[in-house]
Amino acid sequence: MSAQHYNVMFLCTGNSARSIMAEAIMNRKGHGTFTAYSAGSHPTGIVRPEALKQIEAAGLSTEGFYSKSWDEFAKPDSPQLHFVFTVCDNAAKEICPVWPGQPLTAHWGVPDPAAAVGTPAEIERAFRDTFSILDRRISLFLSLPLSTLGQLAIQKEIDQIGHQ
Repeated sequence: MSAQHYNVMFLCTGNSARSIMAEAIMNRKGHGTFTAYSAGSHPTGIVRPEALKQIEAAGLSTEGFYSKSWDEFAKPDSPQLHFVFTVCDNAAKEICPVWPGQPLTAHWGVPDPAAAVGTPAEIERAFRDTFSILDRRISLFLSLPLSTLGQLAIQKEIDQIGHQ
């Protein structure tokens, strides 16, 4: 991969929590080299306030986030994507969207905090845990020497990160 700037898409079903948090993290940590986007195959139309709270608690901007369909990124004038990460949880039998085309793809399954039940503290912990998992995986991804790795090596590495 020789590009000096990469576009990254985080996909999930509802685009209300996980993919939104991942977009915020990547845009902060990868600023200058990466631009992140998020979308859902069946967007809920709202961003969960608990997700926005985690983003804000990390000192990241919550401005401009909204739940959107991946159809917005299938238009001819959409940014060319270099990486697509699905963050839905296969263990919960969620159906993950599949992105067509040529970007490198990986599945980084993360439990859906929007599905958490319990006390307000338990629900907040689910969102905090999800944010932490995504933050760690994005940090690992950003540590990859993309300019010196071949496409197959990058694919192998990003698949491995999804298991961490």
